[in-house]
Amino acid sequence: MSIGKLFVALIAGIIGSGALAGDPLPAADTVPGVKDHPLLSRYAGSILVGYLVKPYDETELIAGPYKQSSNRGANFEKLLKVEGKITRIAYNYPRDRSGLEVMRNYQTALKDAGLAIIFSCEKDACGGADFGGAFQDLKVTPQAIAMPQFKGNGAPQTPFNYGRLEPRYLLASSKRADGAITYASVYVVPPLQEQNGGIFIEIVEPHAMEGDKVAVNLNAEQMARGINTDGKVALYGLYFDTDRADVRADSKPALDEMAKLLRQDPKLTVYIVGHTDNQGSYAHNLDLSQKRAEAIVKKLIADYKIEANRLSAKGAASIAPVASNDAETGRAKNRRVELVKQ
Repeated sequence: MSIGKLFVALIAGIIGSGALAGDPLPAADTVPGVKDHPLLSRYAGSILVGYLVKPYDETELIAGPYKQSSNRGANFEKLLKVEGKITRIAYNYPRDRSGLEVMRNYQTALKDAGLAIIFSCEKDACGGADFGGAFQDLKVTPQAIAMPQFKGNGAPQTPFNYGRLEPRYLLASSKRADGAITYASVYVVPPLQEQNGGIFIEIVEPHAMEGDKVAVNLNAEQMARGINTDGKVALYGLYFDTDRADVRADSKPALDEMAKLLRQDPKLTVYIVGHTDNQGSYAHNLDLSQKRAEAIVKKLIADYKIEANRLSAKGAASIAPVASNDAETGRAKNRRVELVKQ
């Protein structure tokens, strides 16, 4: 057996457990309950066989051909490390269509959508089988943490093994008015050795990271220092569901420390002030911030027996931001509760 055939056999054993030449095209999508990405629909007649979405993560996008070396690995001339919402979708397409036809359709669709191609290559210009093999290592094989969730007894992955010998690839991008960039990569392998063809799409969209996932919970002593120094202290460990005023159970550590502060200083009286970001109308946010402040006061009175005459609830809506509301990171800082000394 030649080295090339041996390599093909080994890879087939890794990613296509039980998959033999001539695997039929699945009759329907093998990943239930998912759809094509709105930016790029599937090539007509293709079957969706792999899918993975990460709301916020980083990935490396291939932006140059494969570099020849003694160690295959991810030896591409250029890799772009980007962050955002990542969508990866894999398809199998019928073996009577060519990889050239499929790729040309995607090129046209991306151009029509306003994306500019920043890198593309075909076959030997990509690096041939080395490019395809390295792409497998980076995106497709079970060892690659970036792989989509392939479904279908391993067979849907098989085209990416055989077709790696004649890869086609492109990376396109578009920039919004605010400078944020959307990237779309398309990797196409042809039907070879009686296999179906394969398409692997990766789209990275600008997407704000979800804030309020980690909070620094101040203890009573830290709260006291803030009040003594600045007359107030901002708290981020008090949680509410979106557009709701019910204090969530995971707010208990912060409430415990607030009660401890008030018990240590029986003469201290405070305003409990609710703050929001500027999303939504001012009138709505003013009402919401007032109700949230009142909910905290009720908790301190009912659960911790703090005297009602020491607490006064106030809603400030978005009129006292501590950061810009133009980005989610700033809005997360503005959503807070403050203890203000009366």
